[in-house]
Amino acid sequence: MKTNLATKTLEFQENYSYHKRILNLIPDLVFQITVNSSTDFYFSYLNKSIISFFEVNQFELNCNPLVVIKSRIHPDDREDFFNSIFLAKDCNDHWHHEFRVVLANKGLLWFRAVATIDTDENGSSVFIGSLTDITDIKLREIKIIESEARYQFALEASHNGVWDYNFKTDKVYFSKEALVLLKFDATDHFETNSQWDARVHPEDFAQYQEALQQHIDGHTPYYENVKRVLTKDGEYRWIRSKGEIIERDEAGAPIRIIGVHSDVTQEKEKEKAMQHQMEIISKQNNRLLNFAHIVSHNLRSHTGNFKMLINIIDETQDQAQKDECFGFLKATSNALSETIDHLKELVDIQSTIIHKKENLNLNEFLNQTFEVLSNEIKEHKVNIVNLIDRKETVQFNPAYLESLFLNFTTNAIKYSHPDRTPEIRYSFVKEKGKLMLVIQDNGLGINLNKHGEKLFGMYKTFHQHPNARGIGLFMTKSQIESMGGTIEVESQVNVGTTFKINFSNEIQ
Repeated sequence: MKTNLATKTLEFQENYSYHKRILNLIPDLVFQITVNSSTDFYFSYLNKSIISFFEVNQFELNCNPLVVIKSRIHPDDREDFFNSIFLAKDCNDHWHHEFRVVLANKGLLWFRAVATIDTDENGSSVFIGSLTDITDIKLREIKIIESEARYQFALEASHNGVWDYNFKTDKVYFSKEALVLLKFDATDHFETNSQWDARVHPEDFAQYQEALQQHIDGHTPYYENVKRVLTKDGEYRWIRSKGEIIERDEAGAPIRIIGVHSDVTQEKEKEKAMQHQMEIISKQNNRLLNFAHIVSHNLRSHTGNFKMLINIIDETQDQAQKDECFGFLKATSNALSETIDHLKELVDIQSTIIHKKENLNLNEFLNQTFEVLSNEIKEHKVNIVNLIDRKETVQFNPAYLESLFLNFTTNAIKYSHPDRTPEIRYSFVKEKGKLMLVIQDNGLGINLNKHGEKLFGMYKTFHQHPNARGIGLFMTKSQIESMGGTIEVESQVNVGTTFKINFSNEIQ
């Protein structure tokens, strides 16, 4: 009996050694893992291929298998890996699982594990199976998913351009339609998001970055921004960008965002034109309100005087008093006539849709003003400083330019400071693509904190001058604005006043 048992034992060992040699010769990654009732792991067997492929050294073979497995399996896949083994053990079913490993030399790889489960004499579960490298399959699947995502976005975007940005690598993908928006084509190298950022208009860059950061931080469900972007041929186009982060790492940092670009330049231009129209309408409404105020206030004053004087004439028997009232009636009639003339002139300025413009030499009109006011200039010993180049011209209405120089020069003389020689400076500035006429004096000045809002109002005066009527600045401002220009004023009491007339003409 002993001889037979010894013989059988020897035969078993020889068979085991023989099968072990065979398993070590095949390239498949064959393993046997034993899991006992306490969920302890043992490497019952690993063939040479699996030891070599997973870079397992002799020291690790003698270590706790859990430590070795954890060191190879991707951190995100560990929990699912062990749960799948325990579930298969409890069900005593086949084990089938896919997971990622990270190897020192080979990097990140995908594997599929397949094993049958037997129970040994100690009641432990024995997993006997093999591993298959499915990295290439997984990479193809990922590419298919990415392509499908891009395709889906393209379908939703219709004719818009699709983009796909990787935060980690700064690599960006632009579809053909996205490149066409900026006048690029497939031969142009546009591979990093930094190249895109460099083409964003400086004035729009901060808002663009803020919108993207809001989405990264999770404050908005998707990223959306409208900005100007420089095209290949050097012009700016308004581009609306919309996208969504589709992948983040374990810390929540963004990895990929995909989205669409669309050209909204025409939309922006229409919006700008509409805004301009609204500004015009607003100004017209203000003018109408101002005109209504002038009419109601000034005409009511005249009609009230007429009514009072007529009542006195009707009630009195004193001829001298009647004669005096008739004199007042005549003066009131003249004042009413003058007010109506002013209102008519204002209506003529504001109701003319197309104002005549000509290319006018500034010095020619300025010299005409000096001739007309030569007596006043001599009488007040005004020092004229003309810094305008003799060749400077503007596109303006001749009558309005004459009125402009006349009104501002007259006012500078009329409100000169009694304690110093009057000085009026004329200069012409080309600034930020615009043309600006500057007229500066050293006169009495105006308290803008007190009178600034009503400075250009009709019949508004700010000094006790006997000839002040308060009509000149009002009419001049109306004329300038009717030509598309603007006027600014800087003034300090007892120092002087500076008027800046901005013409609508742009520097050619």
